[in-house]
Amino acid sequence: MTTTAGEEGPSFEEFVTQRGPRLLRVAWLLTGDAHLAEDLMQTVLAKVWPRWHRIAAENPEAYVRKALVNTHVSWWQRHWRGEIPHDHARLPERAVDAADPFAAVDLERSLSLVVRRLPPRQRAVVVLRYFEQLSVEETAHVMGCRPGTVKSQAAKALATLRAQLTTVPGERERSGGHVRGA
Repeated sequence: MTTTAGEEGPSFEEFVTQRGPRLLRVAWLLTGDAHLAEDLMQTVLAKVWPRWHRIAAENPEAYVRKALVNTHVSWWQRHWRGEIPHDHARLPERAVDAADPFAAVDLERSLSLVVRRLPPRQRAVVVLRYFEQLSVEETAHVMGCRPGTVKSQAAKALATLRAQLTTVPGERERSGGHVRGA
């Protein structure tokens, strides 16, 4: 997928076919709703398609990921949020721990519900840093902020997640009072 100087990069159709499911997962993690994630993805793809020849030669996945975050934040700022639907669909493309699949499902459901309640910037940091596994610098670039902002937003988000996830049944006993992986 990476191109060198002088290469055109993937066609729009190839990109959407190859990277679409991963980017849809990012959209789902940002919105917390399958239908809103599809809307977000379609909106962003419609925005980038006219400029695809320029975008494809660079790093198209990073560009589209940044567009997803920016569009989601602008939607969040403009839309009324009086009702938040609780879509209990499973997280797309999520591997289940073979050692304890029931605990993994419980933790995944609790985590997805708590992540949805985070403010948009904190949610974006959590999605990019911990689900997409971007570095602090890459996350800052995508969000258009300084690395220190990413670190502070991540710290606030993780504190909220830790506080709320300690109520997951059995989690405290298995981890000695700390949420694993946080």
